[in-house]
Amino acid sequence: MSESSGLPTTVFHMLEKNIGRRVLAILDPSYGFEGTLLAVTHDPPGIWLTNADAVIMRATIAQPIPQVVAKENRSEIFINLKNVQRIEVLHKGK
Repeated sequence: MSESSGLPTTVFHMLEKNIGRRVLAILDPSYGFEGTLLAVTHDPPGIWLTNADAVIMRATIAQPIPQVVAKENRSEIFINLKNVQRIEVLHKGK
């Protein structure tokens, strides 16, 4: 790994363990991308999502945790990790 990326190697290990799973990459409190993690790159530090959707999230006083309120199909997308605030691994419902 390149030392210039500035990200700890544990971030890449965590992401690589979750290849093939659905993830939600949050870029700011109201916007992100949801899709299947396809690949992790080290230089530039980023992730590739397939079957991706751009998502809009909203929080209210009654629901302070942001919830997805809208989705728009984006197919495949590369996201630079320097722009990501949080990544959530999504679990399948029962």
